[in-house]
Amino acid sequence: MLGGNGRLYAIIGFASCLVFIYMSFGDLWINFHGRTNLSFVKRNGTQFIVDGRPFYFNGWNSYWMMDQCVEESSRPRIREMLQTGAKMGLTVCRTWAFNDGTYNALQISPGKFDERVFRALDYVIAEARQQGIRLILSLVNNLQAYGGKTQYVKWAWEEGVALSSSNDSFFYDPAIRHYFKNYVKRVLTRKNTFTGIEYRDDPTIFAWELINEPRCLTDPSGDTLQDWIEEMSMFVKSIDRNHLLTVGLEGFYGPKNSKRLSFNPEFWAADVGSDFTRNSMISTIDFASVHIYPDHWSHIQNFEYNLRFVSKWMISHIEDGDKDLKKPVMFTEFGLS
Repeated sequence: MLGGNGRLYAIIGFASCLVFIYMSFGDLWINFHGRTNLSFVKRNGTQFIVDGRPFYFNGWNSYWMMDQCVEESSRPRIREMLQTGAKMGLTVCRTWAFNDGTYNALQISPGKFDERVFRALDYVIAEARQQGIRLILSLVNNLQAYGGKTQYVKWAWEEGVALSSSNDSFFYDPAIRHYFKNYVKRVLTRKNTFTGIEYRDDPTIFAWELINEPRCLTDPSGDTLQDWIEEMSMFVKSIDRNHLLTVGLEGFYGPKNSKRLSFNPEFWAADVGSDFTRNSMISTIDFASVHIYPDHWSHIQNFEYNLRFVSKWMISHIEDGDKDLKKPVMFTEFGLS
């Protein structure tokens, strides 16, 4: 039993403990479970708008956030990155909402998810909300990193339902399309364990991106990829009418596009199965995306040459958005060695 002073010290100690916990984690309790005043980003012609006013922003890529959030030891890195971005005046971050069949996989196998990793993605979204950062969430990779379309094809091949072992069968194989649709539905309807808000109802998410840098080399005409974008974008919109949607294009002009010769980095870019204008014209795609990798795309390693290319590349796509697409154009990746 405690005497008078003992009880007083115990009360003070307990109160101090509560204050410490609140100072350390209270912001999570309040903001993670409360709805902030965020509104969904919408589109009006070539402008993004929020609450009827133009929405201008700067942003960055941190594709690794979900992966780094799985382990408690690396989780503080996410808060630090988002806080740093916010202090710099950045308001949008692009990151992966996928990891298929690899280490720390979100989707272990078709339709089977790791709840531990899903909670990591929950945390990324909740922390971004707290820091006032909106997220562009990409749903699958064209490349093999983090599984990508290669993993989907491998799953179908192992289950004996694949039409082909080609990576591009991701775009036309009915079984694989079914895998991807199930994945998309599961992600969009996920209820965040920190905020209690379904992803499709959370304005923290700026937009969904169908696929990072899609290419379909087996069909240079672009018809296969175009069909896939049309089907998947309609499917996304059937589940989520709140959020904007983009493709995730690099911005290459296809073989039937008059700009292919004068604006593409090199001749090969017209034959990767995508076309910036055609792919972005689809009514269920809300804005266009472009990447810029001048020295990676060209065999000419000259800074002045690359600088001129970047200038032409940007102006061309901005004009496409204004004159042909009547949609915003976002430059979502840039790299220069």
